[in-house]
Amino acid sequence: MIIGVPKEIKNNENRVGMTPAGVAELVKKGHTVYVQATAGANSGFSDDDYIAVGARILPAIEDVYAIADMIVKVKEPIAPEYKLIKKGQVVFTYFHFAADKLLTEAMIESGAVCIAYETVEKDDHSLPLLTPMSEVAGRMATQVGARFLEKPQGGKGKLMGGVPGVRPVRVLILGGGVVGTNAAQMAAGMGAEVMITDVNLPRLRYLSEVLPKNVKTLYSSLHNIKMELPTIDLVIGSVLIPGDKAPHLITRDMLKMMKPGTVLVDVAIDQGGCFETSHPTTHSEPTYVVDGIVHYAVANIPGAVPFTSTMALTNATLPYTVALACKGWKQACKDDPALALGLNVVEGKVTYKAVADVFGMRYEEVEL
Repeated sequence: MIIGVPKEIKNNENRVGMTPAGVAELVKKGHTVYVQATAGANSGFSDDDYIAVGARILPAIEDVYAIADMIVKVKEPIAPEYKLIKKGQVVFTYFHFAADKLLTEAMIESGAVCIAYETVEKDDHSLPLLTPMSEVAGRMATQVGARFLEKPQGGKGKLMGGVPGVRPVRVLILGGGVVGTNAAQMAAGMGAEVMITDVNLPRLRYLSEVLPKNVKTLYSSLHNIKMELPTIDLVIGSVLIPGDKAPHLITRDMLKMMKPGTVLVDVAIDQGGCFETSHPTTHSEPTYVVDGIVHYAVANIPGAVPFTSTMALTNATLPYTVALACKGWKQACKDDPALALGLNVVEGKVTYKAVADVFGMRYEEVEL
């Protein structure tokens, strides 16, 4: 199979879909890999690194899409890429379709086979290709929250861990999954007072056992969230419903309950955001203010640490990429039910029910 690795063109997206190690594995199995020039530069990989393991370098993104049977990326295609995607071409990347109707319509029109990292799901309901980026995003959510609490950034002017005699920052984390757990670990390590919420009581019991003592658990309800907001300095939204839009846990009216300079970090923005007032931002313009509340809603948070993120992501995606290349998408998905759940849009049909339901589109099962 011919695999193409284009350079990411989303704002400040510095990751790359495949490392030289991944290229080496595919070449060893007889596949041809084309990498766009400088695609890996911001992640620490030169063109020479790719050439050394057998990749072929192409100068332009158009060249990569034109020659490849399968495209391996990091982020969803954006408008300039829509017309480059061919009928029957496999595109293996994060899509987050439920948050973007135009993208969904464009991929339907393309006739491509769109396999979304974020909906590949194992029998135990774990999300193996979302987990590594959730780990990065959770840890970074705390880092950026601490930064934007600084007064020059529009925050309250508070230090996460305080100092002796001065109370630390109070952090509320909505969602006790991978993002929330990693955010809590980082915030606790910085000395903050942390409250993490979830609707899953067994999960809360587990978190209560494994997280540091300065992390408390709280059942997630509208009433409980409202009770916490007046004294909270930083809110991290990390709620996930796989493949579906995130619920709005904080409404516009609830902003009035918080003090000016409070920071909201919406990690769920890829799936539409879990704050009503959220809209996607970029690393170049990461924040905006609504009713005195600082909002951070960068849609590709891990893109700011591309070396760590690329290594973590490709460690997880490579076995699936190899299976797709060696078997073809139909056989690979037939052999692996987890991978089959990644099929979101296939040859003009919406094949993931949550996406179809969000947009009122027809859902069709894939015949493998």
